[in-house]
Amino acid sequence: MNTELKNKEKIIKSGSANLQKGIETVGGKIYLTNERIIFESHNFNIQSGKNEINLTEIIRVEYCWTKFLGFIPLTPNSLSIITNKGKYNFVIARRSAWKSKIDELLNK
Repeated sequence: MNTELKNKEKIIKSGSANLQKGIETVGGKIYLTNERIIFESHNFNIQSGKNEINLTEIIRVEYCWTKFLGFIPLTPNSLSIITNKGKYNFVIARRSAWKSKIDELLNK
């Protein structure tokens, strides 16, 4: 992980994920901490970089479909994080475990 954790911040869950950005699916690593969700892309992606979502910004978390070219539904294996700033769709293994853990943190 390249992102520096804040004071008293702890990683709760991590794994590989893809972030759907328009027609590109950006590969990388996702981290859930007690304060935020951090996605760090692999450097070889066209759209590389880091995305951070503070847990306080999350409105809801829901299941969604992975979409080819950003609009053709392929398979229901993605997780959508809806915030007051926008929506993030992650293709992620064991999405129900991720959703449960995020919901648990949001309900504290």
